[in-house]
Amino acid sequence: MKLGVLTAAFGSIPFEEMLDKVKAMGLGAVELPASAYGTSPHCPVDDLLKSAALRKRWLGAVASRGLIISSLSCHGNPIHPDPAYAANSHAALRKGIVLAEKLGLDRVNGFSGCPGDQTGKSRVPNWVTCPWPPDFLSLVQWQWEKKALPYWRKMAKFAADHGVKIGFEMHPGFLVYNPETLLRLRAECGKNLGANFDPSHLFWQGIDPIEAVRALAGCIWHVHAKDCRVEPAVARVHGVLDTKHYGDEFHRAWVFRTCGYGHGESFWRDFVSALRLSGYDHVLSIEHEDSLMTTGEGIAKAAAFLQAILIREPKPASMHWA
Repeated sequence: MKLGVLTAAFGSIPFEEMLDKVKAMGLGAVELPASAYGTSPHCPVDDLLKSAALRKRWLGAVASRGLIISSLSCHGNPIHPDPAYAANSHAALRKGIVLAEKLGLDRVNGFSGCPGDQTGKSRVPNWVTCPWPPDFLSLVQWQWEKKALPYWRKMAKFAADHGVKIGFEMHPGFLVYNPETLLRLRAECGKNLGANFDPSHLFWQGIDPIEAVRALAGCIWHVHAKDCRVEPAVARVHGVLDTKHYGDEFHRAWVFRTCGYGHGESFWRDFVSALRLSGYDHVLSIEHEDSLMTTGEGIAKAAAFLQAILIREPKPASMHWA
């Protein structure tokens, strides 16, 4: 298993300078942004799609430093109720899949998305978290049956036709936010759909990431290394459904943290072991969203912390659960 980084955190640094920085940190892989959330100097999607020569030079720059590309990050909301937003997200995902094939990659990452309501007038997503009053239950059924399933059946086939798997981040705010919803989408839309497993989004929901890995064994395509700290004093009073700004760390029930600052070495050792036992042997991609640390500090600390764990973890002879 390799250790890598989602390079969006280094978005202001030119491509080859970023690769040099990643190599100097002792990392072995890069996850490159190709999302609907803005262009990146690390992955000029349209130029790369047009030019085989550019793709060759670009791949050569990665390989010459002993690095690999773990995945393309094609995050967006292709079933957003705003047609323009949805179209932009759909285009980014479609281009990312085609580019992945041209680059010799077999996976991209993204979100399942979330629609609005049945009125046809909504312009923002509507994420349902409970079945009552009955409007909520009927809405979530409509979102799945009329929006999510038709869209992802088509996109799963499109990706499969290009030899690509799609890894979904289980992210609250979208229809796929836990193992149950991920497995439903996979069962109804295509076996090339799986997880981009990020434990940080599971911690604050009260989900045990180790058990979630077991539940998703065989369909984890990619992993984000990001931690989360739940503040018990706040959560016990107000719960964990927290809409305060991420920058209001003192008052929030939970915040994203650098690996090791939310959960200690024992968890991360068990997490790596669980991934290996489940059959995953690709990349742990560090995602920096710790607002209490600078980008350089957060990624360097996560890298040092996880490198020691990966070095000590032997690969088991059997890939089956005892």
